[in-house]
Amino acid sequence: MSNLPPLVEPAADLSVEEVRRYSRHLIIPDVGMAGQKRLKNAKVLCVGAGGLGSPTLLYLAAAGVGTLGIVEFDVVDESNLQRQVIHGQSDIGRSKAESARDSIKEINPLVQVNLHEERLDSTNVMELFAQYDLIVDGTDNFATRYLVNDACVLLNKPYVWGSIYRFDGQASVFWSEYGPCYRCLYPEPPPPGMVPSCAEGGVLGVLCASIGSIQVTEAIKLLTGIGEPLVGRLMIYDALEMTYRQVKVRKDPDCAICGEHPTVTELIDYEAFCGAISEEAADAAKDSTITVKQLKEWLDTDEKIQLIDVREPNEYEIVNIPGATLIPKGEFLMGGALEKLDPTKRIVLHCKSGVRSAEALAVVHAAGYKDAVHVGGGVLAWVNQIEPEKPSY
Repeated sequence: MSNLPPLVEPAADLSVEEVRRYSRHLIIPDVGMAGQKRLKNAKVLCVGAGGLGSPTLLYLAAAGVGTLGIVEFDVVDESNLQRQVIHGQSDIGRSKAESARDSIKEINPLVQVNLHEERLDSTNVMELFAQYDLIVDGTDNFATRYLVNDACVLLNKPYVWGSIYRFDGQASVFWSEYGPCYRCLYPEPPPPGMVPSCAEGGVLGVLCASIGSIQVTEAIKLLTGIGEPLVGRLMIYDALEMTYRQVKVRKDPDCAICGEHPTVTELIDYEAFCGAISEEAADAAKDSTITVKQLKEWLDTDEKIQLIDVREPNEYEIVNIPGATLIPKGEFLMGGALEKLDPTKRIVLHCKSGVRSAEALAVVHAAGYKDAVHVGGGVLAWVNQIEPEKPSY
């Protein structure tokens, strides 16, 4: 039995249709009528309808969670379909929130779906979260993760967290009243540029299902008050080794938000706290960023430039800018790339979107190549504006 109280009171009754629909739950003694009535009464907010949000929303809907909220401002892109199974081919270009709602209605028309088509930030998070019993975090950036955590601590709400990258996933339940919060585990965000996003590093599509299903399992346990939730435990999944291991996470008495003497007592500026790029990179890029149109002009007029692509080899194979030499960002950070630079030419760096090239630019400037520049928007902007027939990723 769980040592935590159920999050939700049971609804008054289940209709005949609901009894038929949820019969496989009802005959499990631990769930039964009482547990299913709690699910019917539950309000769960899913932050994101992408990789983790897709399986999460589908299975919460199938399980009979009465009200599902979706926070999502993005539109469906072709590259989403490799893992975001709540969307389909005909949804490309549509609002992800609306696409997700339609899939949910197809799975379970009894679920009330609330769409919050806005970017989650400090101005709206408290009001949004207050309307729900439980939050499921399926976001892929550190600023939003810290925002979700802090709002949940301040509102004293539990949330189910998950994270994915390549073949690895993590999941936990953070509930500051009964255990640690996300800041107890990760007090500081990683330095900008250190941890690649899924857009940079990739993700095995089905990993989303493995972690998403853990998140839904935890949500059902919390709502109904059964089993041992992942409070105070971090579940780490390695798909290549096919191993699950647990790490105990203790509540940090010195935690900035849930500790004995909190220093964070209200929401902060999370973009600044996590810094999309380092200060050095921002400084380097300030007056040294060119557009893809400028680059095209230089290439067409045989300007004396050395064009360097700082992405990884497998990215270069997908798509590249003609005439670019591949020297991955890591070689700049380690220093080995500097001997490959041509001092007689102007150095022009680019990556996928402009973040990694800015980091490399800071190194190149520090090495004395003051007139070096990088390409704003990277290869994505190049494909978008110069060679639209090439693939994007």
